[in-house]
Amino acid sequence: QVQLVESGGGLVQAGGSLRLSCAASGRTFRTYTMGWFRQAPGKEREFVATITWNGGKTYYAESMKGRFTISRDNAKNTGYLQMNSLKPEDTAVYYCAAGPTVGPSSDAHDYNYWGQGTQVTVSS
Repeated sequence: QVQLVESGGGLVQAGGSLRLSCAASGRTFRTYTMGWFRQAPGKEREFVATITWNGGKTYYAESMKGRFTISRDNAKNTGYLQMNSLKPEDTAVYYCAAGPTVGPSSDAHDYNYWGQGTQVTVSS
């Protein structure tokens, strides 16, 4: 069993930065692929970024490339999402997820465990 808790969300002006954290309980987290997803009001959940269990591979949604960086520290059982050059359209609830899938994955169905989400609001 893995429990995930996100933090680091908040209100930021356009062009600013935020760093989200995902604290995990359970030793199996370090063997799982981790992903970040987001959901804006009235919109479907969308993929943001993913990283393999050892950090060896990462993959980003096209609109996040060059602005967002996913990473993890397995010694701390924590994952991160560094978000730079934020835009108002990045406003959403951000969720971290973990699953035993092999390789990076943008498919939410590959993730068994989800956090409760953290709100990110970008003002123009």
